[in-house]
Amino acid sequence: MKRNVGGMDRALRITVGLVLIGLALAGVVGWWGWLGLLPLATGLTGWCPPYALLGWNTCANKSGDTA
Repeated sequence: MKRNVGGMDRALRITVGLVLIGLALAGVVGWWGWLGLLPLATGLTGWCPPYALLGWNTCANKSGDTA
């Protein structure tokens, strides 16, 4: 898997994911707060399956190499 999620995109995904999970744990939102696991996972790995399907890449290094 080549990275296709850039730095700012990753930070936003991780933040949104953690906020949603926190709200779900606090009981503020319903079950859908656990959907925060998806942006959290894509932010931590740096790879987003829909981006790959659509050919999108927000990495500064457009080749997607992890080095």
